[in-house]
Amino acid sequence: MSRLLSIFMIGLGTYFAYHNRYRLINVIFGNVFLRKLLVTSVMSFPLVRDRMMSSVFSSGPSEGRQ
Repeated sequence: MSRLLSIFMIGLGTYFAYHNRYRLINVIFGNVFLRKLLVTSVMSFPLVRDRMMSSVFSSGPSEGRQ
């Protein structure tokens, strides 16, 4: 019975989070500490960091212009 209640509570929490996902994102990015923590943790993944850096510092058509 306890296992069934746990599964139900996880499902209810997931539904609530999905239903209010934009509010949750605004809360996360509105808090300076949470924003820094999220960015730091995401940038610690090598794949994400490499793709981000390559898109920011890509050699595109603007290179060579003065």
